Amino acid sequence: MRVGDALPPLEIEITRTLVVAGAIASRDYQDVHHDAELARQKGSPDIFMNILTTNGLVGRYITDHFGPRAVLRGVAIRLGAPNYPGDTMVLTGRVEDVRGDTATVRVVGANGIGRHVTGTVTVTVTVPRADTGAAPATDPAAVQDAEGRT
Repeated sequence: MRVGDALPPLEIEITRTLVVAGAIASRDYQDVHHDAELARQKGSPDIFMNILTTNGLVGRYITDHFGPRAVLRGVAIRLGAPNYPGDTMVLTGRVEDVRGDTATVRVVGANGIGRHVTGTVTVTVTVPRADTGAAPATDPAAVQDAEGRT
C-alpha cells in the first residue's frame, strides 16, 4: 500500500431492484427512491439511488480491495449526479495517504451523466500488518470451539 496506488475500477449496474432494495434496507421510504410516477411529478426522470446505498457501495469497494480484515474508520461522501436505473456507476480509487496501517483512499463514482460521488470522497481503512504474528481468522488452528479448544 503506497501513496498513489490506484484501485481497480468496479462497475455496478444500477438496477431498479438495487435502488429500491437499498432504500428499503436503509429505511429510506422517500417516494423518489421507489415510485417512478411520483419521482417524475417531483421533476426527476425516474427513481434514483439514495445516499445510504451509495455509502454502502463505497464501503464494499474498499473492503473488496483490501480484504475481509480491513476496517473502515471513516467515510465522507458527497453526491452529485443521480444514479438512475439502467445506468452503470464505475467506482475508482487512489491511495492518498498512508500512516502505519491506515490508508486514506479518494474514491470517485461516475455514471453516464457525470460524477455520482464527487472527488471529495475520502475513506480511511486499517489493514493489519502481515508481520504481527497473529494467525488469520480463517486459519483452522486459530479457531476455537465453544469451550476454548483449538
